[in-house]
Amino acid sequence: MAEAMLGSTVPRRQLGRVLRELRTDARLTLKLAAKKLEWSEAKMWRIESGLTSMRSHDVQTMCKIYGASAEITEALMGLAKETKARGWWHSFGDIIPEGFDVFIGLEGAASQMSIYQGDLVPGLFQTEDYARIIIRAAHPDKDEEEIKRRVRLRLARQNMVTRVTEPPLLRVTLDEALLRRPIGGGAVMAEQLRHLAKLSQLDNVEIRVVPTEAGFHQGLSAGPFYILRFPVNGDGKETEPPTVYADGYTGDLYLDRPTEIERYDAGFADMWNKSLSEGASRSLLTKLAGSHEQG
Repeated sequence: MAEAMLGSTVPRRQLGRVLRELRTDARLTLKLAAKKLEWSEAKMWRIESGLTSMRSHDVQTMCKIYGASAEITEALMGLAKETKARGWWHSFGDIIPEGFDVFIGLEGAASQMSIYQGDLVPGLFQTEDYARIIIRAAHPDKDEEEIKRRVRLRLARQNMVTRVTEPPLLRVTLDEALLRRPIGGGAVMAEQLRHLAKLSQLDNVEIRVVPTEAGFHQGLSAGPFYILRFPVNGDGKETEPPTVYADGYTGDLYLDRPTEIERYDAGFADMWNKSLSEGASRSLLTKLAGSHEQG
């Protein structure tokens, strides 16, 4: 993965958003701004989307073209320096899919996440054996050492769930069908479901199961997704806008328009209301773990 992809995610997104607003205020299209800067439109899009780190000099040049004030220019140049900071995941840079480092950074910065999964246990809650089976199936051409590194990366992400300082609030809805699917066999599934039941007892984690008899729910149309929300500043404003992340078969999708967030919030609420209670969900997890174990 390119070095630029390893900068700190949140500063990159903040910088890109402000630069986009400055360009819009200057009444410049992306194409025209790229021409004035002698850059490609693709580079401009990556900058404004927070997908690349920035040099202070380049930010200064953009601000000059956009007619930004000296105060804003100085602040953005300082923010550009923060985009160079490496996340904890930088040592896994060569195995992280392009763009997924954005999600890892946002995931680590989030104060709340609403998660829906209908097919597989979310990565944040997978056991080592379950994760290894999923990762090996997704990368049949990789050798065992790389599979091990990918598993270590997934397990490292899970530290945020149980961290001592301000762990995120996690609300999770899982389809009953995925709990019955024997990924890796009975022993692996039994361990995985007991792990979910244990995690559901944490103060910051609530796991609910959408029972099969609930019938249709919005997750069947939407597919797996995360709704991420971020800490608020002293003035009560969020440090980052809420973001939806959807992990698609052909690529990742990030959405942050208010109407998009509202739609996913409504979809998650629909599933949450059709789910079993937290206690009933935990009991079902324990029951199904026993069923898998018995074969």
